[in-house]
Amino acid sequence: MTMSAGWYLRRLSRMGPREVGGRAGDAVRRRRWRAQPPPCPAVVGARFTAVLPAGALAAVPPEAAKRLVAGADRLMDGHAGFFGVDRDDLVDPDWWRDPRTGRRAPAGYAFDVPYRDEDAVGDVKQIWEPSRHQYLTVLAAAYALTGNERYAERAAAHLRSWWAANPPLHGVHWTSGIELGIRLLSWVWVRRLLDGWPGAAGLFEGNPVALEQIWHHQRWLAAFPSRGSSANNHVIAEAAGQFAAACAFGWFPASARWRSGALRSLERHLRANTFPSGLNRELATEYHGLVLELGLAALAEADAADVPVPESVRLVLLRMTDALAAVVDNRLRPPRQGDADDGFGLVLDAPGTDRWASLLATGDAVFGRLPWWPEATGDDVRTPLLAALVEPYATNGTVTRPARRPGHFADAGMTILRGPGEIWCRCDGGPHGFLSIAAHAHADALSVEVRHDGVDVLADPGTFCYHGQPEWRSYFRSTLGHNTLELDGADQSVSGGPFLWTRHARGRVLAADTFNGSVARWSAEHDGYGDSVHRRRVELTAASREVRVVDEVRGPRRAVRLAFHLGPAITADLAGHRALLTWTRDGEGRSAVLDLPGRLSWRAHRGETDPPLGWYSSGFGRKEPSTTLVGTGFTGGAGEFTTTLGFRD
Repeated sequence: MTMSAGWYLRRLSRMGPREVGGRAGDAVRRRRWRAQPPPCPAVVGARFTAVLPAGALAAVPPEAAKRLVAGADRLMDGHAGFFGVDRDDLVDPDWWRDPRTGRRAPAGYAFDVPYRDEDAVGDVKQIWEPSRHQYLTVLAAAYALTGNERYAERAAAHLRSWWAANPPLHGVHWTSGIELGIRLLSWVWVRRLLDGWPGAAGLFEGNPVALEQIWHHQRWLAAFPSRGSSANNHVIAEAAGQFAAACAFGWFPASARWRSGALRSLERHLRANTFPSGLNRELATEYHGLVLELGLAALAEADAADVPVPESVRLVLLRMTDALAAVVDNRLRPPRQGDADDGFGLVLDAPGTDRWASLLATGDAVFGRLPWWPEATGDDVRTPLLAALVEPYATNGTVTRPARRPGHFADAGMTILRGPGEIWCRCDGGPHGFLSIAAHAHADALSVEVRHDGVDVLADPGTFCYHGQPEWRSYFRSTLGHNTLELDGADQSVSGGPFLWTRHARGRVLAADTFNGSVARWSAEHDGYGDSVHRRRVELTAASREVRVVDEVRGPRRAVRLAFHLGPAITADLAGHRALLTWTRDGEGRSAVLDLPGRLSWRAHRGETDPPLGWYSSGFGRKEPSTTLVGTGFTGGAGEFTTTLGFRD
């Protein structure tokens, strides 16, 4: 996708004067670096001291270690999966090739690479992801747990290959700060986990090429931070990676300055990116996980290096962990809200390890669990290794934590209703997104998600893609692509590009009662349709095991489409205004009845492509057909649009 002149004007309109000035300075610096790249200073006597404490590896659960080694063996055979593409070329990877399109990113000065243009570069996410080197941390962990040097040798060979193919400021891997930040964090852990290998020092601190790479990564991050309207999860990844490297690889004259600057940035942006309730301000759940992982990893480096951190850093991470524990369903699945790109801050486990259970286990080890937290078995590698480095957080009674499980997060506009039979319902009445561009928001005001025992019944369809497939990007973040109501075929918020919203619908929660023993209630409205106001009420009744959704539109007569997206496990038999829903959970048949508003005409859609409708994305780069029920008609006249979802025994 090539950005048009109109996009640049729209993007500029969302910036303030300070951001514009900063970006102008960035442009001048890029031109200067093209003519005269900054030289790496000489390093003498570098030593790596940020090692794991004795006994840390012995604390890894045997099953977690077994899974990790199996995953590492698959990597040794050259196999890995990235965003729905199974690769078999990782014995000797081409660092610039996109396996999905077959295209190869062009060479040249980094800031000339048109990385948003799939025709020129390929799918840049497919190119970038292996170069975060998070699969190398898996290989390094396999060496640390087994002592088998073949894992260490492969990790070392790939690092040397990458460094040779990607000299400083050259090519697609030097274009995005989040990539550099996460890559630095991976290198810190590769070095830590390879510490017992005889070649570790010669690979890193004794290697001039490695020193040059580490220095240039940190110099780049210090020079080109994400600014203003882009200061979301990216700036936290940049600060966390630079801070980790400046702690563990503090071998350069500028290391102390980089460390203090990165810590200031991390502290400021962790606070800015997090609501007081602990939820992430991007209102995109996977980015809550990413930011929490990055923050915990940075905290581990601080404690390992005896670098004091502001109390606010630990407090934000504590609140994020409590918020995560509060919103997950009974299977530890969090909401599927906003964008999701399968991004991790630190990977020390085999694919398939439960990310959310791991985060809660780490939170328990670092902060201590509350009585209302769901049970989360710490069956992962990352938790004991992080816990070995992070000092336990002693609040000494000075920090107030929730006495019971919160259900309503007023600042984020998120409400979780819970009912018998493990019924879980998320209601969205909050802000559209974060900062002026709301980059990772979807046009999903007043949308609902409903699960039964962890199964998506009324599902948020997900994200699927970012670059290169604009019709799919538009669909998955559209109003029609969510369980809410659309007027006159338009989104509630106005898109100016794949990561840009130029007008934001404003949601307002009117009532939320999540602790009533018989009926949990929520109501909210939004102003995204100008002179028409959409108001929605949701009631979850325990006795009847019903979720009732009532939609009301106040304003002139307008065309309406009301969508309900079913999860991929759900089979729907639609007859008129009633749909029988069936599915299987743990070998047992389950069912529910969905009674739809009679004022609308209903059709079932599944796997349609022109235009897209009836799809579910379980992860970035992956999609599968699912059933979407769409009712069409008009507003105005008497009555409301009432939908009832009743679960059967």
